[in-house]
Amino acid sequence: MNANRTNARLPPEVNRALFVRNLPFKITPEEMYDIFGKYGAIRQIRVGNANDTKGTAFVIYEDIFDAKTAYEHLQGFNIMGRYLIVLYYQPNKVTKKMNLAKKEEELKELKTRYGISDDD
Repeated sequence: MNANRTNARLPPEVNRALFVRNLPFKITPEEMYDIFGKYGAIRQIRVGNANDTKGTAFVIYEDIFDAKTAYEHLQGFNIMGRYLIVLYYQPNKVTKKMNLAKKEEELKELKTRYGISDDD
């Protein structure tokens, strides 16, 4: 492994999983491996195939530095007339909204249980 890779300090949002948007609907997993595989070993690629996930994919690299390189090189890359949007996957942002709704529901139940009204 390269010496400057082991000592490099990466921003906290950098991780091995990339979320890719604006993909052509007809792109195949093999084409995804060809494009993203140039930057390092890939553990997994998941291409969205449901109506609400078409045009998106998750690309998980074996090494975080390979993911960073792919992110830097493929952001805005043109594939079949579409410009890719590449983001680092951040699961806490996805679950944060769900947790907020759950907490609001719990608060509402507690207010009801203890007879606290929102009228101040």
